Amino acid sequence: MEKPFCPKCNHPKVVKSGIVGGRQRFKCKKCNYHFSVNKIGKGIDSYYVVKALQLYVEGISFREIERILGVSHVSVMNWVKQYKIKAPEQYDYRPTYKVLSHAELVKFMTSKENLQGSGMLLTELGDKFMMIKWERFKNS
Repeated sequence: MEKPFCPKCNHPKVVKSGIVGGRQRFKCKKCNYHFSVNKIGKGIDSYYVVKALQLYVEGISFREIERILGVSHVSVMNWVKQYKIKAPEQYDYRPTYKVLSHAELVKFMTSKENLQGSGMLLTELGDKFMMIKWERFKNS
C-alpha cells in the first residue's frame, strides 16, 4: 500500500501514527495533521448533491428529497446553506412528482391529456426518471 498524501496540505511526507477504530492513522510531517486513509468513503457523490439542490429549487421539501434520493434531510439542508441556495417563492402552483421507469415514462408521454395544463420537468434519477409537474392550486 502506498502512503497517502496529506488531505490538508497535499504534502507527500506522512508517517504512520497508530490505529484508531481499526483504521490506520497517519500524521503529516509538514503540518502535523492527523488523518485516516478511509475518510473519502464518508463523502456523498456530487451527483446526489446536485440532484438534491435541483429538487429543492423546484419546490420539493427536505423530507421528500430524503425519501426520493435516500440522503438525510439534514444533509440537504446543509448543502442548501453551503451553496447559498435561496428558497423558492410560494406561488399558486405546487409541484407533484412521479418516479417512473423508462417504459412507464414512454407510456405517460404518449397521452396528450398528461401533457396539457401544467409545466413539467424530467430528470434522470439513477436508472429511473423523475417527472415534476406544476399544477395550479384550486381556489375555493
